[in-house]
Amino acid sequence: MKIVTQNAVNCFNKGGNATFSNTQVTTSNGVTKLYLFDNLIAVKENGVTRISNAGWESNTTKERLNGFVGVHIQQKKGQWYLNGEEWNGSWKQIN
Repeated sequence: MKIVTQNAVNCFNKGGNATFSNTQVTTSNGVTKLYLFDNLIAVKENGVTRISNAGWESNTTKERLNGFVGVHIQQKKGQWYLNGEEWNGSWKQIN
């Protein structure tokens, strides 16, 4: 896992605010959001974390999302798989 991913996910889990290269974490009114290149890819609200690829099936998006505990994204023949199941990148609760 890249350092930027580790730092961003740690900040997200703590409910912080920071920018790490192309990745930003914001927290306001109890809602924490993770952005990659200004695209929202993770949200935590009321203890529930949801992820999305925001329409970008990039290696960087995959890297950031794989930083979360319980998330394992793979790509086979152009299809993304989240924890072994086909995934189209739409919002999915991970906890």
